[in-house]
Amino acid sequence: MAIKVALIEDNAGICEELEQIISEQTDLSWVGTCRNVRTALQKIPQLNPDVIVMDIQLPDGSGIEATARLKRMLPDTQILMFTVHEDTDQIYRALEAGASGYLLKRTAAQSLVRAIQEVRDGGVPMTGEVARKVIATFRRPAAAAMENLTRREEEIMQLLVAGCLSKEIADRLSIGLETVNSHLKHIYEKLHVRSRTEAVVKYLR
Repeated sequence: MAIKVALIEDNAGICEELEQIISEQTDLSWVGTCRNVRTALQKIPQLNPDVIVMDIQLPDGSGIEATARLKRMLPDTQILMFTVHEDTDQIYRALEAGASGYLLKRTAAQSLVRAIQEVRDGGVPMTGEVARKVIATFRRPAAAAMENLTRREEEIMQLLVAGCLSKEIADRLSIGLETVNSHLKHIYEKLHVRSRTEAVVKYLR
């Protein structure tokens, strides 16, 4: 069955181009286009699309707010942001609102088609620049946390990565087991984790 796709975009030229791209695909079916938030909130729920391609800057409001409201009405519908905005704040606001993908408008036609298919299948497609911004945002807190580790805590983390148990760490560093456990407690607090596995995963990032 073809994937039903609805568009929320105010630019007539972009609408026409997207409608043509979707209509040319045998596994996609264009079901309708809305040019503003008000019309989208009225008509899109009736169309019940599988995927919505959503602009952010609309004449009467934000596509991010429209995303949040439509997700409440259509929880199974996947929303793919399609916009010129690539600042981190907009990206995160869109994802928090319920978007499952984020593409920039310079994305090639075939990449857009693949993204629609991917988001319908449970993926999270993103333009490369957007994905890098998301990854960088996750890395910054982890990197900052690592910098707060003391030299001894750093040594313990390296032994954790090597697979050493607490007793082995104590023996290798010639310190007591209670001291190792105390250091581990401080490491977990600094890295905001609850186990040695989570600590190792975060450390290796």
